[in-house]
Amino acid sequence: MSEDVTFCGVFDGHGPQGHLVARKVREALPIKLLSFLHSSESGGNGSSKACFRGNTKPESGESEKDVSTEDKLNSMWKEAFMKAFKAMDKELKSHPNLDCFCSGSTAVTIVKQGTNLFMSNIGDSRAIMGSKDSNGSMVAIQLTVDLKPDLPREAERIKQCKGRVFALQDEPEVHRVWLPFDDAPGLAMARAFGDFCLKEYGVISIPEFSHRQLTEKDQFIVLASDGVWDVLSNEEVVGIVSSVPTRSLAARILVDSAAREWKLKYPTSKIDDCAVVCLFLDEKMDAESDSDEQCFSSAAIQHNDLDDSQKSEPSLQRNFTVRSSEESETYGGVVSVDVEDGTSVAEDQNWSGLEGVTRVNSLVQLPRFSEERSTS
Repeated sequence: MSEDVTFCGVFDGHGPQGHLVARKVREALPIKLLSFLHSSESGGNGSSKACFRGNTKPESGESEKDVSTEDKLNSMWKEAFMKAFKAMDKELKSHPNLDCFCSGSTAVTIVKQGTNLFMSNIGDSRAIMGSKDSNGSMVAIQLTVDLKPDLPREAERIKQCKGRVFALQDEPEVHRVWLPFDDAPGLAMARAFGDFCLKEYGVISIPEFSHRQLTEKDQFIVLASDGVWDVLSNEEVVGIVSSVPTRSLAARILVDSAAREWKLKYPTSKIDDCAVVCLFLDEKMDAESDSDEQCFSSAAIQHNDLDDSQKSEPSLQRNFTVRSSEESETYGGVVSVDVEDGTSVAEDQNWSGLEGVTRVNSLVQLPRFSEERSTS
């Protein structure tokens, strides 16, 4: 590629094998995305240099050809995302050693290429941005929508496919997806990888895709699993990240803050998964950070106690360097990758459990298929 391209993602697993689903998606999705992008690039007209300009925003005096270049870039990334997500779900369905019938994963992902930001999302993880307003004050901008079953367009699609959407009496604020013939599994999101027991009934893996032009006022992007957003608002997250003393610790500080809020707001509940990736957009350097640490920060915590002996080791996947805790019983996952040269992200090496955890409340129960129903 002719331009610096950065991919970041958070993947939150759920169900009995959710940790394996999220790990598989984390490892395979970036590679699929890059493969489809290269296919689109080689099959299109014009040179790759023209297609991957860092700043494609048309200005006065630019020709219509320049404007169409931005459209082509947006179209190319959208097509790559759509094909990659479809191929990822297809691979999960046919995987010989991974049962995704009642297990799945969310995926909130972004690609930064020059001043272009491309976003793709399924599930209830979220991406936001910290930006400065006209007065120089930091404000929160939500970049993705939490794709939950109570969204009107999501609920309508599920109901048209004979799925059911309703909340239980003891948790009226949490709408779930149910099979038409059984009060199961009670999935708390409308789109996900896996969860093939509900794919006939309206749960899909087609992502919502969007594009945004970054400006000098945009400071950083935060991707996080729902455990963070359950207890912290967008504004609180931006406030925490913008005030960190060292950027390399931003994600860890945010995760710690979410964990404290969980204990305060829900003292009788287990802490839900809290996985975070922070991507800083400007070129300022921290005095205590190197050139990698100034850009990335990632951390996660699981709801059970972490073993201090677990260490995060780098794992090279083709051109993608991903830090993970491969031997630990952790669930979900985070990844941030430099697509161009495979440079690994920086994180606090004393922070174990880089992957997230399976949501304990994503599924109420597994479906109980009778012999008659399973053969119909």
